[in-house]
Amino acid sequence: MDAAQTALPIPAEPRRLRLRTAGLFAGIGGIELGLSRVGHATVLLCENFEPAQRVLAERFPESPLVDDVRDIERLPEVDLVAAGFPCQDLSQAGRTAGITGERSGLVGEVFRLLDSAPKDPDWLLLENVPFMLQLERGEAMRFLTSELSRRGFSWAYRIVDTRAFGLPQRRQRVLVLASRTKDPRPVLLTEDHGVVNTEGTPGEVACGFYWTEGVRGLGWAIDAIPTLKGGSTVGIPSPPAIWMPDGRIVLPDIRDAERLQGFPSGWTASSVDDPSRRNGPRWKLVGNAVSVPVAEWLGRRLVAPTTVYDETADAPLEGGHRWPSAAWGGPDTRVHGSPVSTWPRHVPATSLADFLEYPTTPLSERATAGFLRRTQQGRLRFAEGFIAALRRHHESLTAQLETV
Repeated sequence: MDAAQTALPIPAEPRRLRLRTAGLFAGIGGIELGLSRVGHATVLLCENFEPAQRVLAERFPESPLVDDVRDIERLPEVDLVAAGFPCQDLSQAGRTAGITGERSGLVGEVFRLLDSAPKDPDWLLLENVPFMLQLERGEAMRFLTSELSRRGFSWAYRIVDTRAFGLPQRRQRVLVLASRTKDPRPVLLTEDHGVVNTEGTPGEVACGFYWTEGVRGLGWAIDAIPTLKGGSTVGIPSPPAIWMPDGRIVLPDIRDAERLQGFPSGWTASSVDDPSRRNGPRWKLVGNAVSVPVAEWLGRRLVAPTTVYDETADAPLEGGHRWPSAAWGGPDTRVHGSPVSTWPRHVPATSLADFLEYPTTPLSERATAGFLRRTQQGRLRFAEGFIAALRRHHESLTAQLETV
């Protein structure tokens, strides 16, 4: 299955419904590519990581590109401001410095630009990691929603799983949609398929795991890979490993990683300016990206939402509450939790083993040995046959090295 097969159908919407979008902290353009597939136009891009800039310049040549969000004095007239603001200070894999950390604190620049905009955008879209809901006992999310409410925004958020859109990657992200003039709930919270049981039997289907972990967790995913990340606990961007049904322990090709995010293969090739660096920053770029079909789904909902939101199943959240997976609020409204799932849709997925199109690479002897060593240091429980497969893989690699 290629990326085009996982794309949602593009409705024939009247041109007047096309939204003009400013993409801040745009990365490699996952939000912008998804929105473009339903006819929306990106009129401004902002990204300060040079390899990502090269990708944006190639893929969105007609969109002006600004290096630093702090250099933007005022937004152009747009209908939607989209900001996948940096998550380094929010994620468990990062420094967890909080919403006001050096990197994630740049969300304040989004508020500055909204405050000085010549015309209020209809919509604000923020995207980040689910750990934002837990960070500082929920204070990071309280700060964000308070800043929106005091500016007169009604807001809603929802954790959305990439697997809902037919891609075998277990990837959850928080989408926050806000507006001063419109109700975000019909857009974000009304379409719901309910959680789907996608699991199979380990050993019979491919299973993904983080080879950089092994003591406290694995990121274990059955018939899927765990979340592609821009970093890891060993300090390097790296793909998850995969235990294939035939017993091999492999790493996916970067082109399949792009496809697992909904991009066409080769999307980030232009980010590498030195051929000797092989893939260079591509794993980091893909790991930090927004899954394209998630943005595509939201882009469709923005022009054709359900007109009425039924809040009868929602419950107000008390002070000091824990943030649920979905909620809404506003300047004159109590915060309410919503029972919607992380699966807005259910696009049937190809199995992970069949999804991979490009040659895989065996997990190295050194990486396998380190992972096996870490599994012995913790108390994790493993799927039957998994550790045995790893040991056979390590023994095979060791024998190959001894014959060289």
